[in-house]
Amino acid sequence: MLSICLVAVFSIATVSNSFAAKKKEILIGAMYPMTGRAGLYGKDSVAAVEMAVDEINSKGGVAGYKLNVLFTDSKVNPAYAVRIAKRYILEDKVNFIFGVVSSGVGLAVTQVSKKFKKIFIGTDHASTRLTVDNFQPYYFRVSNNTFQSMAAGALYLKDLQKEKGWKTIAFIGPDYAYGHSQWDELQYNLKRFGVKYKVVGVYWPKIYTPDYTSYITSIIKDKPDVLVAGFWGGDTVAFIKQAIPYGLFKKMIYFHPDAGGNYELMSAMGNELPLGLILSARHHNNWPKTKLNKEFVNKFHKLTGRYPSYAAEGAYAGIYAIAYAVKKVGNPTDTDKLIKALEGLKIKLPEDPEGFTSYMRPETHQIVQMQAIGVTVPNKNYPPATRMLGKWKVYKAEDLIPPESYIKQHRKK
Repeated sequence: MLSICLVAVFSIATVSNSFAAKKKEILIGAMYPMTGRAGLYGKDSVAAVEMAVDEINSKGGVAGYKLNVLFTDSKVNPAYAVRIAKRYILEDKVNFIFGVVSSGVGLAVTQVSKKFKKIFIGTDHASTRLTVDNFQPYYFRVSNNTFQSMAAGALYLKDLQKEKGWKTIAFIGPDYAYGHSQWDELQYNLKRFGVKYKVVGVYWPKIYTPDYTSYITSIIKDKPDVLVAGFWGGDTVAFIKQAIPYGLFKKMIYFHPDAGGNYELMSAMGNELPLGLILSARHHNNWPKTKLNKEFVNKFHKLTGRYPSYAAEGAYAGIYAIAYAVKKVGNPTDTDKLIKALEGLKIKLPEDPEGFTSYMRPETHQIVQMQAIGVTVPNKNYPPATRMLGKWKVYKAEDLIPPESYIKQHRKK
């Protein structure tokens, strides 16, 4: 059984450095939200960590070390998360900082990682600022960032324009780094791929906004051909539920290429979810149809009684990335060698289609992966969802990464 110490809102436990050394542990300090609209992301991440750690420890661990994880509810609060990170490093003596769902929290924690020279494995938060603008050598991300999603989105919109002849676009997303990264990067990539368009509205609700009515009515008045959304988690569910009575999805194309295709949306809305929405996410339960993905999804379902949101696969990948690095180096304490090992990471993940293996880009410490964008279609194979994504369009990983010129420009700021 997995040995986990639950901290803060869970029970509090302290592992001394000498005890950890005696047991030859790889001690990981994780932070995830466990309540509110983001709570499912945290619960699924914890469950996926349990899966990965059990798989590795049951085979003897890594280089003679067993994995052990401390969890704390981040409360999606950057200041609170900074205190947790410092406690993990200074008191618990962790080998790695791990997790985080919110980009706002991630941007705060990466500064702690840099100050204390402690490797931070980001498993979910997506703002490109962490790997480009605010790049620092101790941070690595093991799931797609917003640039990759927006590059795939721009390529999809380019094809869609040829098919549907759309001309105008509007954007709505949360008013912090994650939302602003998406909009900036979508515009950059549309220009890069030669897509001409007119912006008729940009909207910035606060994260966890309870009522989107004023935004919905404004969007309808602006009459975009395409509405691009940048929500995640429960905010996606809330916005779509509130927009249905206004007929928004009958008046325009709804396009949500980063986090819109999360299974959380499918399971929460059932038959209410409109058909024909164009969505994507960082992992899909029904794509790719590989043995590895099917095993991951089914094992998660057996463990938890539910199908995973995309956050689960990122957390699962993060544990295996740590195992990869420690195996290469032989211990979890030689930070410089661990960084080199992670820069050379090549790891086959559930989201990888046949013929492709995820790998780390050394210049950014950002994992490089393919992306599939689909359309909501009837599908009852993953209950309680009655819609899933289908009619996939798949984009090559190398077409989605920031060009060197983009990286240089943003690191000069």
